Amino acid sequence: MISRFPTCWRRLLSLLLMWTVVETSAAPSRPPNVVLIYCDDLGWGDLGCFGNRRIRTPHIDRLARQGTRFTSFYVAQAVCSASRAALLTGCYANRLGIHGALGPKQKIGLHPDEMTLAEVLKPRGYVTAIVGKWHLGRPVELLPTRQGFDEYFGLPYSNDMWPENPNAAKNAYPPLPLINGERVVEEMPDPSQLTRRYTEHAVSFIDRNASRPFFLYLAHSMPHVPLFAGARFAGRSRQGLYGDVIEEIDASVGEVLLALKRHRVEDDTLVIFTSDNGPWLSYGHHAGSAGPFREGKGTSFEGGIRVPCVMRWPGHIPKGRTNDTPLMTIDVLPTVARLAGAPLPAKPIDGLDVWPVLRGERGATNPHPAYFIYYNQGDLLAVRSGDWKLFFPHTSQTLAGRPGGTNGMAARYQQLPVGTELYHLRRDPGETRNVINAHPEVVARLTALAETARSELGDRRLQRVGAGVREPGRVE
Repeated sequence: MISRFPTCWRRLLSLLLMWTVVETSAAPSRPPNVVLIYCDDLGWGDLGCFGNRRIRTPHIDRLARQGTRFTSFYVAQAVCSASRAALLTGCYANRLGIHGALGPKQKIGLHPDEMTLAEVLKPRGYVTAIVGKWHLGRPVELLPTRQGFDEYFGLPYSNDMWPENPNAAKNAYPPLPLINGERVVEEMPDPSQLTRRYTEHAVSFIDRNASRPFFLYLAHSMPHVPLFAGARFAGRSRQGLYGDVIEEIDASVGEVLLALKRHRVEDDTLVIFTSDNGPWLSYGHHAGSAGPFREGKGTSFEGGIRVPCVMRWPGHIPKGRTNDTPLMTIDVLPTVARLAGAPLPAKPIDGLDVWPVLRGERGATNPHPAYFIYYNQGDLLAVRSGDWKLFFPHTSQTLAGRPGGTNGMAARYQQLPVGTELYHLRRDPGETRNVINAHPEVVARLTALAETARSELGDRRLQRVGAGVREPGRVE
């Protein structure tokens, strides 16, 4: 049929047909599935693909080979609840009135009016589930089933949080409520079985929903202390119980990836693997490694807020690459929303679409002028902009070179005064050389950026109230 046309028209028609095929194959036939795996207290240096030679993580390493390692990936705060609030809403946690780690008796949490990533995706036809740790409100009115998640199976807070019981032995299993939907199904689940049970529920969710777009948020309770590994993994690693726990998490990742492959949705699924903050160093043998970075969880040094991150989406995210562009968890929601064709929340958020960076486009840069590092009850402690990081005066914590604790017992931190300090992170990732006197122009620029943040988000340290801060959810 084409042969009846003149040569020039045949060539044009052939080019049009080729263009149509290329465009059709490049564009996803549906919004991508999203699998977001969030570990608890996993350090930057705990994975083989991030340089660890004592803990075997073949499945996560394979994920990295098939996708991209992001080596300057940040959490908004180096502590549980605040980190998770930022991840799921695209907001700095202090904008939402969420600070620190919410305890079992607290009557606050993420406000039901805030939009989570699950709620952003639901109108696009996604089925949604959280498996594992929630930690954004324990009362039933604040559970994830009220925040856009169709399914919930897991613990409402950290596995070291349990009601005060002076008669309980310190090494007894804590009575943590295991919740399915909105109902407590076990008052005291065996913590050594949590990773396995989370994995089974995650795989079941994929099995039941592989034919439609889905969002799976798998939030492991480990390696937060107290550590427990299943019988198959106990004593298996070369790094004691901590290594056993990480190797079980790696096996869990392998099971999830196998489920995607079994249902032939690997190419339709964006997988993100990362952690909520750096390692809890005071626990010593039961803590991970921050790699080359300074300090760990509970600090605003790189070891506390820079976490390992691997992302894979075949055909869309480059394979086998390392990307050192600074990124933050607040960017996950707006980026995924763009990929799903979903509108952003009506209320202001802080994250931005960083898809060109994830896709590895030539010349792609981070669209943020800076990231702002908050802690405590809304103290602005640091600003990262480009290669620079400026600290403001505050008191941090350190082991000062001493080893951490043993047998699950924590060593005592000592206070660490931090002044107005400037570090060039590309030349000095360990934050060892304060160069503030040599770069007054950088200090002035980052200070001006901090002032903009204070106007919107506040700074309790300076008794500043932000114009954009919102109330958390409260239950009387």
